[in-house]
Order: sequence, then C-alpha cells, then structure tokens
Amino acid sequence: MIYRRGQKVLVQGITGKQGSFWAEKMLECGTDVVAGVNPKRAGDSHLGIPIFRSAVEASREQRCDISVIFIPPTMARDAVIDAIDAGVGTIVVLTEHIPSHDVLEIFARARTSHSRIVGPNTAGIVTPGEGFIGIMPGHNPNIFMPGNVGVISRSGSLGTLMCLNLTRAGLGQSAFIGIGGDPIIGTTTRDALETLDRDERTKAVVLVGEIGGAMEEEAAEYARTMKKPVVSFIAGRSSPPDKKMGHAGAIVTGGRGGYASKRAALEAAGVRVADTPSEIAEFLSQAHVG
Repeated sequence: MIYRRGQKVLVQGITGKQGSFWAEKMLECGTDVVAGVNPKRAGDSHLGIPIFRSAVEASREQRCDISVIFIPPTMARDAVIDAIDAGVGTIVVLTEHIPSHDVLEIFARARTSHSRIVGPNTAGIVTPGEGFIGIMPGHNPNIFMPGNVGVISRSGSLGTLMCLNLTRAGLGQSAFIGIGGDPIIGTTTRDALETLDRDERTKAVVLVGEIGGAMEEEAAEYARTMKKPVVSFIAGRSSPPDKKMGHAGAIVTGGRGGYASKRAALEAAGVRVADTPSEIAEFLSQAHVG
C-alpha cells in the first residue's frame, strides 16, 4: 500500500472530471499512469494514456500494480471487482457512500484474491518525490517533501494539515497512507502501522486518528511492540459525549472509540499523543527524528 516509482497505475474513470484532473496531477509528479478505463471510450486515449473497456482488458496489455477508482457509488462495486479479477495488487477506492451490501461483496471477493483494498472513502496514498495515487496534493512541494516520517490518517484534510506542518518544520515524509473514513474499510490503522514498521525508509510514524471505532486502540497493541517512535494526534477531544461526528466511522459506543479511550490506549503503549497537530513536529524532534 506504499507507492514506489516503477509501479504501474490504472485509473478507472479517467475521463470524468475528477479522474481527468487528478490523473493529470499524478502524471505531473511522476506517477506511472499507464492505462485508463471507460467502456464507452475503449480504444481512445486521454492525457496520452490508452483507454480500455475494463481493468481485465487493460491488464492483458499492460501490467497494472495499482488501480484507483474514480467511479460513482452505484457503479463502484463492479469497478472494484473488475480490478480484483484483473489481479491488481492494490486498489485505492476513493468513492464514498458505496451501498453497504456492495462493500461487503467487494471485501468477500478481495479475501479470496491477492488484492488489497485501501478505502473506501480514502484520499489516497503519497510517496513524496516519487508519486501519489488519489486526491491528495502529492504534487505540491509545500505540503509534501521526501523524508523518513510515515503518516497514517483516516482523513485526507487532517493528513494534509499534518504533512504541511511536518514539511514546514523540515521533516519530510517517507509515505502517507490514507486509510479512509467509512465504517467498513479494507486497510485498518493497524495494517498501515505494520506496513510502515516494515518499511526501511520510515524511521518514525505519525498516527492521525479520530473519535469513533476501535482502530486506534487496536493499533496501540501493535505500537507497543515497535522500536520506531510513534506519535499521534486524535481529533475530537472536545466533541460532546456519544455524538457522531465527521466520518461515517466516527461512532462512539459505551466509551470505547471515544477520545479518552483512544488516548489512554496509545499512551499505555508508549505513544506520545499531542493536544494539537502543531505539537507533532516537536515530539518527533525530541525523539531525534529528522
């Protein structure tokens, strides 16, 4: 789920307004976009990229390591299953509001394949200096710059703010992983944390969490075993008790998933938790990262 230069990228929905805009930005910063999908324009090209009828058809002509989904909710299921059937290793699902029964079917199919789902409702993944997949401003050097800090976030906007703060402090990023804000997602906070722990370029991890769900508590169990420093910011400290806020996954039940529960679990695992995003760079400097 970390993009590396040389990996081949397929854009499903490349000719739409959003697909076209972000595919162009991906190309500008070096992402190796090699194919697009639009059944109505198969055989044409767009942005100099050949368009195919399906991901399966594209994969017969060109290796596709990663696919990104710019497809409306009611059609997203078929697009993701098409990418799974094509043998794509990582499928970045930007779409939100996909019907729950479609999401469950997608994950059922993914479990019997070699495909990993990032999302739904993710902003994407970024490797500064190499490329990005999705709708993060990976092309903007004022926000992202190469370095050794891995960043995990449910939220694209919070993730962007965190990377901006790090870059302004002179701390570059090894990778950004946006896991997505829906209640059911294919890559959890713990999954992303394990990936960055194995990544040789990553020397420290910033975990940007939110109230709701139990992913941060589950990630804390793994963080306890890590030698790399992990620091965190949890959004929602001032939210009213038992109130659903932000992403669809931000649901607090019986205290679990609340701010206090997440902070306590992380701090018990040795993770420093910041009160504000601006403190994160200082925490990393104190851990001699940079």
